[in-house]
Amino acid sequence: YFYSSVSEPSQGLPQFISLGLVDGEVFLHYDSNSRRVKPRVSWMEMLGKEDPQYWDRETQRERSQEEASTTDLETGRIRYNQSEGVHTWQLMYGCELQTDGSKRGFAQYGYDGRTFLTFDKETLAWVAPDPQAQITKRRWDHIPGNNQGIKSYLEETCIEWLEKYLSYGKETLLRTEPPVVT
Repeated sequence: YFYSSVSEPSQGLPQFISLGLVDGEVFLHYDSNSRRVKPRVSWMEMLGKEDPQYWDRETQRERSQEEASTTDLETGRIRYNQSEGVHTWQLMYGCELQTDGSKRGFAQYGYDGRTFLTFDKETLAWVAPDPQAQITKRRWDHIPGNNQGIKSYLEETCIEWLEKYLSYGKETLLRTEPPVVT
């Protein structure tokens, strides 16, 4: 998943956008203008038919993420002492199933295109390469159970959803030959 917030969006552009991707293909989209999660591929529409509450749940989740992202962007501006100008806050997280059966999960935050915090699943701690991120790192690392919850999400829940998405999109996602344009 990719999330991005901008402090001063251009006319008509959303302040917040969220994209869900599987194998590089955008399968869902949300932004602060529409305020609804929408499928971007036909196979995701099947999920909504089988689970009628799916789109409402995802929309509520994305609205919460939009709110958190806006707050985090403001925190970044404070940490870097930047009250004016255009600034961005990004979050990228996800999981991968490797061909050998191994699993990988990751979570990383960025401010103005630079790494702000990266989650280390092995140490159950946030890594702050930038001094301005140290306060946030200490706060997040001291929330009881938070980092274990993130690790569990990345290694279990995320993988379960990825497998579900792969089963719905298997016609296009699991093909071994590239599509042909005629």
